[in-house]
Amino acid sequence: MRTGKESSGRSSGRKSATPYKSAVPYKNMEESRTALAKSARPVHTVKLPKSQMPSRQTEEHKALQRAKYQKKRQRLKRVFGTLVGLFVLLLVCGGAFYGWNVLRGNYFGVPEKAFDSSEVFTNSLASKENMRTQSFAQKLCVSSKGNVDRIKNAALEVGQKGLLFSLSNHKVLYANGIYDKVYPASITKIMTAMLALRSGKLDDVVTITQDNVTLEEGSQVCGFVAGDQVTLDQLLHCLLVYSGNDAASAIAEYVGGSTENFVQMMNSYAAQLGCTGTHFTNPHGLQDENHYTTPYDIYLMLNEAFTYPEFTEITEMPSYTVTYNGADGTEHSTTLTATDHYLTGEAAAPKDVTILGGKTGTTASAGNCLAILTQNAYGKPFVSIVMGASTKELLYEEMNSLLQNINS
Repeated sequence: MRTGKESSGRSSGRKSATPYKSAVPYKNMEESRTALAKSARPVHTVKLPKSQMPSRQTEEHKALQRAKYQKKRQRLKRVFGTLVGLFVLLLVCGGAFYGWNVLRGNYFGVPEKAFDSSEVFTNSLASKENMRTQSFAQKLCVSSKGNVDRIKNAALEVGQKGLLFSLSNHKVLYANGIYDKVYPASITKIMTAMLALRSGKLDDVVTITQDNVTLEEGSQVCGFVAGDQVTLDQLLHCLLVYSGNDAASAIAEYVGGSTENFVQMMNSYAAQLGCTGTHFTNPHGLQDENHYTTPYDIYLMLNEAFTYPEFTEITEMPSYTVTYNGADGTEHSTTLTATDHYLTGEAAAPKDVTILGGKTGTTASAGNCLAILTQNAYGKPFVSIVMGASTKELLYEEMNSLLQNINS
């Protein structure tokens, strides 16, 4: 039989139906937390660079971005390829158009400026500055050889003389017997005209004398008779446009006092210009064995003549009407046609060649002659001379064989 002590002892050893929660663990946890808080270091935050931050883009998003980039790149390639193709097409079309026009003889340049004789010619004997353009130190085309051919297609016949000079760079493009003796025929009138211009008497009235109209049969005349009254300026026009020999004789007698004295003036002027192969015996160029020059001397005279603005203006005229008082007291009017077939349209110059003036000459001994100043499509001036052609038609054909080279 168990005693009460034992009973009480067992009962104290039983577990309670309600779980027991000891206060000791809670106490230990609080202490540990307090200790941990005291011993823990402060937390430091570091901001990473953007490049090191983890990407938030998914693989699908990255693939989509790459696809967009590839499409954009392909589109740019197509646009660039189209532009390059158009540029190449324009180059090909432009080259074909240019080549086609060159083959047809067309030129795309425009004259740099209108021809100004003062930029090419000079008058070393200027005595009246108000009668001519401003000049500069004289520069001439010079050839140590009598024959030069840089164009290779001149059509002059055997025995003919001629030349083609570029005045802008003083280059001799063609020269055939330029220092050989030739008969100038009416090219003589270049010198006669210059002396008339130098006289300063263009407004004076000249009375035609019998000697002025007494010339060899068949001579080119304007139709004046003794007693007609014509101004020196009108005679100058008749001289250069129509090549009137009666006009030349009247000018010589009035300006020089006599024909003999005027001829001396012509030779003196020629010598001063450097015309070493020239000798004149009359003012009109009718045939005389002692009346001669050279193609190069003609160039020197033409070089001088174009320093006179009046000379250029007159030698560009296709015709001229002279109105004067006749010996019978009535007014007379005569229209004279230029002897230069380029001016009258009877001959056509090559494309883009402008005739600026010059002088013709024709006699049985001299043949058909022409000395002219021209301008190419780019405003560059040239002097060309052909002497001794057998016919007028051949003369202009031969001249064109020279002029067709001035635009190349």
